[in-house]
Amino acid sequence: MPHFRLEYARFCVFNKNDMSTISEQITEGMKTAMRAKDAVALGALRGLKAALQNAQVAKGSVGAEISASEEQSVVRKQIKQREDAIALYTQAGRTEQVEKEQAEMAILAAFLPKEMTEEEIRPVLEAVVTELGAFGKKDMGRVMKEMQARTEGRAPGKVLSAMVAARLS
Repeated sequence: MPHFRLEYARFCVFNKNDMSTISEQITEGMKTAMRAKDAVALGALRGLKAALQNAQVAKGSVGAEISASEEQSVVRKQIKQREDAIALYTQAGRTEQVEKEQAEMAILAAFLPKEMTEEEIRPVLEAVVTELGAFGKKDMGRVMKEMQARTEGRAPGKVLSAMVAARLS
């Protein structure tokens, strides 16, 4: 088995601004991966395309429209599956499989918007706390709900939770 590199996001050379949906980006990425004979990228993209089709079917039919946030949720779920697999492969000492899963994660991450840093999240958090009049742990649920809406999936839930808990304690 060849040694997989983590630079697999390189196949995403197309301009994301020219395409409206993740599905279109996947199709273009699959074409690029096929031309480059990149089996890892192609496998990751086919799996993602299947997961998106499953989400469409769950909504009604294969042609059903799913929102951009739902598409991003599917991509995040696929990345989470890779993270779980990496943990298991690491415990089993299967380094080649770990490298393959990491390469697939890099490919999938290329379909998500850039994550917000803590410095970018902090002013949003302060605004939400002020607007909601939150001042204790009992308000954490309301603050988290509003923070998730305002960050639009660009901030990891664990980071948001930790920041909100620290701010409200």
